[in-house]
Amino acid sequence: MIGIERGWRLRREKAGTRVAGVRTYTLVGTGGALGGILAQLIHPLVAAAVAFSMGALLVVGYVRDSKRRDTTSAVAAIVALGLGLLAGAGQPALAVAGAAVVTLLLATRTQSHRFVSELNSTDVQAFARFAVIAAAVLPFLPNRNLGPLDAWNPFQLWLIVLLITGFSFAGYIASRTIGQRKGVLAAAVIGGAYSSTAVTASFSQRLGAGEEGPLTAGILIATAVMYLRVMLLVGVLSPSTVIPFILVTAPAALTAWAAAAIAWFRAPRGTGGKELALTNPIELLPALGFTAIVAAGVLATRWAQGHFGRSGVAGSLFITGTFNVDAAIVTLSGLPVEAIDRQLAALALAGTIIANTLLKLFVAGTYARSRSGGALAGLGASTLVLAVTVGLGLARRFGAL
Repeated sequence: MIGIERGWRLRREKAGTRVAGVRTYTLVGTGGALGGILAQLIHPLVAAAVAFSMGALLVVGYVRDSKRRDTTSAVAAIVALGLGLLAGAGQPALAVAGAAVVTLLLATRTQSHRFVSELNSTDVQAFARFAVIAAAVLPFLPNRNLGPLDAWNPFQLWLIVLLITGFSFAGYIASRTIGQRKGVLAAAVIGGAYSSTAVTASFSQRLGAGEEGPLTAGILIATAVMYLRVMLLVGVLSPSTVIPFILVTAPAALTAWAAAAIAWFRAPRGTGGKELALTNPIELLPALGFTAIVAAGVLATRWAQGHFGRSGVAGSLFITGTFNVDAAIVTLSGLPVEAIDRQLAALALAGTIIANTLLKLFVAGTYARSRSGGALAGLGASTLVLAVTVGLGLARRFGAL
């Protein structure tokens, strides 16, 4: 596979000028496989000798051909040798899979270069930070309960951080791919997938600056998307809670979508030529802060469960969710099913959404000032509906009705 790709890539070179082609790459891989087999039959040093000899020949060949500076082919040959050794050592499937991936990387040279040329510094920083969270931290964390009251599982806590930052990273990639010039709608939908509060602040500032366009609708769309995101997160992390949670929040979600649709069709067409400035969506310090919030919430929940029973757990969920709705969902996901009644848990999570929306009402009113009426009306309507459903649920739960 590697030899065919390299041979095609260098097909226009004069005969005899290429250091390696289809046959040479095939022989390199075969030689590595033979070395791996002989190492098992005779001695491991045989594989080392074969690898050293063939590697030395490749180095000599490419050094003599240094004017062409075809470093990629040289590295590909060394990789082919290593994959051959892997196959001969008893891992043929892994070796073939590795060869397929290497061939794909080599074959997509043009697309890879084009992709890299279109990146900016923010893209690279976002990718690097997400790579640290996903690959440099998570695999090395212990997957067991630690700390006071055995409340903290480091692996699970960071896995949720990975999930939340993944939402942010995916939204950022979509923004870069689709392009903000296609309108406020795309920015609101994508932004609402990871931070409807941030979208509210940004659009409210633009409203306050006198910019025209469907910015009020964008605020309401981001909040409507937030309802869907939270429902999805509850479904993934706490499946036993998702049905009562949807029953409680569905009326408010429908109200939010209706308000967004009305605002969208009533909005002026222009956007004033200004667009959202895409900033790095992944900040490591906020990620660590989120971990601390979740850890504190889990500890508080365990303590409340031991001292006050189910009602204490519900209260701690609400307190945690006041700072971050996702943190409350994460805290709930770490509890055993019998720790809290699922209906009560759903009501507590819905209460965190009310607190979060009140924050957005404050932000919109502060930044957009006299032009915040539409946003305040839409956000207030969905909040009022959610408050009513939560109130009815609490009344039924504690026997008032």
